[in-house]
Amino acid sequence: MNTNPVGPIVDPLPPGTLPDLRPIGGRWMRLDPLDAERHVASLYQSISGDNADDGMWTYMAFGPFPTLEIFTEWLKQRQVLRDPWFYSLVNRQTGKAMGMGAFMRADPANGAIEIGSIWLAPALQRTREGTEALYLMMRHAFDELGVRRLEWKCDALNEPSRRAALRYGFTFEGIFRQHYIIKGFNRDTAWYSIIDKEWPAIRAGFEKWLSPENFDENGVEKAKLQVR
Repeated sequence: MNTNPVGPIVDPLPPGTLPDLRPIGGRWMRLDPLDAERHVASLYQSISGDNADDGMWTYMAFGPFPTLEIFTEWLKQRQVLRDPWFYSLVNRQTGKAMGMGAFMRADPANGAIEIGSIWLAPALQRTREGTEALYLMMRHAFDELGVRRLEWKCDALNEPSRRAALRYGFTFEGIFRQHYIIKGFNRDTAWYSIIDKEWPAIRAGFEKWLSPENFDENGVEKAKLQVR
């Protein structure tokens, strides 16, 4: 008789739903499927000229983009991909795209997916709109795709990304040493995750923080985000 310990039975099994690039709406932001023709002007404006910050690309596999033509071609290449599935992060008030993110490395049989290739224009960083955009990705993964595991990965030296993962409720799982070579440099990768049983409390924390009552007339938070 086999007496080896095993984990709990998974019932029901994950639905195996893959991203379908449906628009995802929030209060201040919406996620639109990447459309190079429609989004290139506002995206490029948000990261060029006086808005440029080449340091934001240090840990990314792409960027910076020295010309509009190079950026346009890069967008066109990503627009047609399916895993990753790219979204533009659009400010609902202005209608301008100010960043991007993707669902990637889908494992539908095991109910897992990663959010990554995330970049926010300087004007979107450290704002309620930027936080809401990430929340919308997380909510879509759990509530509409039905995943049981959401992953976040970043360069182990990328302290802002690591702090963001913890702020959003992800749990640190460890370091994959010599995981990638990015732009010629070694990358050790920090792994984070949220699992389905943790999501309801995390979602409630986001919803409380994102309520209009939590911000003054200038959009400044009154209380910090608490998801744990």
